[in-house]
Amino acid sequence: MIQGEKGYRERNNEDVAEKPKRRRKMTTKLQVYKCDVCGNIVEVISEGRGQLVCCGQSMTLMKEQVEEKGKEKHLPVVEETKAGIKVKVGSIAHPMEEKHYIEWIQAISNGQTWRKFLSPGDAPEAEFPLKAEKINVREYCTIHGLWKS
Repeated sequence: MIQGEKGYRERNNEDVAEKPKRRRKMTTKLQVYKCDVCGNIVEVISEGRGQLVCCGQSMTLMKEQVEEKGKEKHLPVVEETKAGIKVKVGSIAHPMEEKHYIEWIQAISNGQTWRKFLSPGDAPEAEFPLKAEKINVREYCTIHGLWKS
């Protein structure tokens, strides 16, 4: 590309309307990223350009899985309660062992988020005081990653 009087010109002298735009990696609100070196996990709360970096490397975008695989059950199951909703992880309770457990459960609705952090030995469930027509629920398993229903 060569800039000239009429705008930009290809090296073969064909006019082009404008300079090609570089694709910049953008983060999107509520995306979850993980450091493959130290295990840090971050959630984007404000969109921006550039890459998230930890331990000198780009962080990995966690994909929200929506289809069960294997014997453990990960998809969040939501039921309505008098106070709001109750979320259970898996149609069969997920293991809550020292190295394999649900670290957190999150509900997202109407521009607000609710999150409950769990520890090994806890029940893989959470209750949130919200009532809405559309509620997104996701959870993070320390071995199998991010899941959404």
